[in-house]
Amino acid sequence: MALDTFKFGEDWLTVGKVLSIGKGGTTIVLSQSVEKRIENSSQVVTSIVEKGHPVYGINTGFGPLCTTKISKEETRILQTNILKSHSVGVGEPISRELAKIMLILKAHSLAKGYSGIALDTLERIIWHIENDAIPVVPSQGSVGASGDLAPLSHLFLPLIGLGKVDYQGKIIPTQTLFEKTGLASLNLGPKEGLALINGTQFIAAHAVKVVEKLHSVLSQADIIGAMMIEGLQGSVKPFYKELHELRPFKGNIHVARRVKRLLKGSEIMEDHIDCDRVQDPYSLRCIPQVHGASRNAWLHLKELLETELNSVTDNPVIIDEELTISGGNFHGQPLALALDYACLAASEVGNISDRRIYLALEGNSPGVPKLLMKDTGINSGYMILQYTSAALASENKGMCFPSSADSIPTSLGQEDHVSMGSIGGRKALRVIENVEKILAIELLTAAQAFEYRKPLKSGIFLDEIHKAVRKRVPFAEKDRVFSDDIEKGIEMIQNKTIISVIEKVEKNTNISLKTKYSAEFESY
Repeated sequence: MALDTFKFGEDWLTVGKVLSIGKGGTTIVLSQSVEKRIENSSQVVTSIVEKGHPVYGINTGFGPLCTTKISKEETRILQTNILKSHSVGVGEPISRELAKIMLILKAHSLAKGYSGIALDTLERIIWHIENDAIPVVPSQGSVGASGDLAPLSHLFLPLIGLGKVDYQGKIIPTQTLFEKTGLASLNLGPKEGLALINGTQFIAAHAVKVVEKLHSVLSQADIIGAMMIEGLQGSVKPFYKELHELRPFKGNIHVARRVKRLLKGSEIMEDHIDCDRVQDPYSLRCIPQVHGASRNAWLHLKELLETELNSVTDNPVIIDEELTISGGNFHGQPLALALDYACLAASEVGNISDRRIYLALEGNSPGVPKLLMKDTGINSGYMILQYTSAALASENKGMCFPSSADSIPTSLGQEDHVSMGSIGGRKALRVIENVEKILAIELLTAAQAFEYRKPLKSGIFLDEIHKAVRKRVPFAEKDRVFSDDIEKGIEMIQNKTIISVIEKVEKNTNISLKTKYSAEFESY
């Protein structure tokens, strides 16, 4: 089957396309028109150097050294030195996937033709992408303005023969890579070093993963929440469209429709239709409002990120020979705010999930025993699983202070307001990973409660989900080492097992969970 092709500098880049390129599902090309545009931009920089008029970053120093004039002969040395001096990252390296995404995002931005980069340099970056020779990039050191300077410097050290790369399963010095492949160091021209390290690609790469992983969490939270409603015999009325049309937030309507469809045809729902319970606790009744608000936050990040993925974010920007602009397109604030919003949105999904776990243990739903086990006393049942979900939810709350609310001046005050979006991106991913663990625990407790509704059946979706859980985790009649169960649950969440079950049922039955907002909320 022929692979999709993406034209750097021309086609519209989306999160899904980035991930496909990273996994090798989409090939990348440079068209002749893009190559010409890049060469023209590079020639403009050469002309500026020849004329000697001071232009920031081309023949001047950087940051607070912007008034220091650099001679024509030293402009190339300047570009190599900036990669060395700015490689000050610390901490554990980011994943090779994130580093590869950074390469993809930077290549697309440079291919727009406003950066003065040489075609050979861009082609070398593409070589690294295509050959999976991924630079090692420390996770800490960026303040999210003037570009992600430190991580981008490490990302491009291999272009000049320095740094390390993850290649063929090993971390090796770049010089070893050169010996294996026959490559040699590039001789960077004027402006190239600055073009490489000025940009938001560290922040944006993390945002790409936040969009992907948070989408998965949101989709599974709806499904698991519906299973918990079944297990505790909650009411379906809070999911009626008539209610949500009176407060028509997109996310709320989308979630309510999905959950109602998941509950359709359920004998469990029919069994208590005439019960005297007036209303459910908020963690069940307000799933559309809480999950929906987090959906809206996800959508906001996705839309802003797409703009960023298709932008030029380095500095200065080469418009033409008469107009070179030293501006602030490298400032991470547009994504920093949205990442903090997404971080909070993710945390809230975990928070309400923990409340549903606690609710399942109370024993207040007819037929469901306290602690989800009949023979308690000698057995603690599912009591302590909620300790873990509470710990994770609390840890997430501690990480919800917005990184973008902080700013520490750098570069001797030249960079006097910074976004800290790099920290926000890293933090958002950690919160989402904790939410995956909380949802795994809710999946186990919902499945346990669900078991007590037998022989009644749910609708086709949730019955199949329950079967999928039971293939991996058996019903618990007495205590066992529940951490083993939790690990299996986490694996199901991370592998999107229950999403796959939903898709299979949709295909086999022609019953769909789609809503009028699915194009916005279910694609990226």
